[in-house]
Amino acid sequence: MSPLLNSYDMGGIPLANRVVMAPMTRCRAKSMVPDAQTVLYYRQRAGAGLIISEGSQISAEGTGYLYTPGIYTPEQIDGWKKVTKAVHDEGGKMFVQLWHVGRMSHVSLQKNGAAPVSSVAVAAQNSNCYAYGENGEPGPIQASEPRALETREVAGITSDFVTAGVEAMRAGFDGVEIHGANGYIFDQFANGALNTRVDQYGGSTMNRLRFTLETVDALAREVGNSRVGIRLSPFGRLYDMQPFDDEENTWLTLANELSKRDLAYVHLSDQTAFTGAGIGREFLGRFRDAYEGTLILTGALDQDAGEELVELGLTDLAGFGRPFVSNPDLVERFRNGWPLSPVDMPTLYTGGEKGYADYPAYSEQLESTSADSD
Repeated sequence: MSPLLNSYDMGGIPLANRVVMAPMTRCRAKSMVPDAQTVLYYRQRAGAGLIISEGSQISAEGTGYLYTPGIYTPEQIDGWKKVTKAVHDEGGKMFVQLWHVGRMSHVSLQKNGAAPVSSVAVAAQNSNCYAYGENGEPGPIQASEPRALETREVAGITSDFVTAGVEAMRAGFDGVEIHGANGYIFDQFANGALNTRVDQYGGSTMNRLRFTLETVDALAREVGNSRVGIRLSPFGRLYDMQPFDDEENTWLTLANELSKRDLAYVHLSDQTAFTGAGIGREFLGRFRDAYEGTLILTGALDQDAGEELVELGLTDLAGFGRPFVSNPDLVERFRNGWPLSPVDMPTLYTGGEKGYADYPAYSEQLESTSADSD
């Protein structure tokens, strides 16, 4: 049997298999609230050992993309309650990804047209968020120049993460994942090329990681360390994240620090397939040595690659993104050797029902084929 199909104890949370549905922004929440289609979408994919939700912004300030479901209003919390119940009814487990985009936002998304916030007042070059253009129409648009957070304001964002985490547990999630990857706010502090601050959140390796670790610790105190995970993207280059001299040491230092905290997991996002820069097998081994807890790896994996990494002990759980978009029964396809359906790329972010919860399971495909041949 495939090692991906083995059960796994994730710090006291039993997972039916080692297949993780990775977080994927789908831009289907028209009112920023999970709706009936959201419920159906996640219910269909509850065969995953663990589902990690799409990024869910912790505040209006943390928003960088229209039509993404937040987790800071009563309506949003109620919407997520329906999602988690559906997943649990199917025997699944689900974490929510808590998200603050930092500078990857636009003034049209901010209260009173304010500038987005970041570690420093430097815009992400050639990087689009999804906001309102000058004509008022939604679409991809260059991220606005941010303002640098004042020292005293950093703790306020940590507080927003904690509040969102507490609400997430009230909404029925099994835990929370801090989005520390992909060029968003924690990356904007960790990156030594971007972060030129001169206070306790800039300069040395530990100073640049301080915001991340303060937020991890604050969340762990409120919801329990075994209910907190974090996603990282070492050497990631999305959204104008540039290389810096202390890069490898930064991520290995963070691995060592997180290892002390007995978290639910660390989730590595390998961007090699998307940007040409990413983790690599050699660094993955070093990170694995530095971090002793449960490790998830996501990044253009197929079944064979996921199985190999688990067998080698380089990861405990394998994350799959786009394969879950078009194969809601992905685990059963792995189990039975059934072919995978391709993703309809033009409908990934359209906001409509097409290309969202309308992908059939393999059994439904067979029934449709049989009916067509009759």
